[in-house]
Amino acid sequence: MFIPVCFIPVHRRKIHTLLSLFRKDQGNVESSMVLIPLLILFLVGLQIIIATNIRNGDLALAESDASTRAISGELAVSDEVIELNSPDSFTHIRVLVTHRRSLVPSIVPGLIELLGGAPSTNVKGVAIMEDVN
Repeated sequence: MFIPVCFIPVHRRKIHTLLSLFRKDQGNVESSMVLIPLLILFLVGLQIIIATNIRNGDLALAESDASTRAISGELAVSDEVIELNSPDSFTHIRVLVTHRRSLVPSIVPGLIELLGGAPSTNVKGVAIMEDVN
């Protein structure tokens, strides 16, 4: 039996139109199932790129500090000097090791803690100390 639209109560018509809108709205769930993991993957990749670039910059600075201090002979408190034995009696080799540590900004909250690491970089710079005469 067919009932004309004018005889359906107003609230039932609204429910009917809402249901028809939901039926026509296809693809929202599928797009969110793709976009959310893709956004997380992008942020994880960005976090790795930032951490790598910070580590490389710190490594260059640590090597520069080690070279400068090895030539000048001025040492910091955190520096290590390693004496190497040489079979040559005229050669006395000393290696200077400097340390540099910095924090990595967290782009994805909880990612670094989830992986069990600390959000910091720790690099060492190494240089051969010159004898100052």
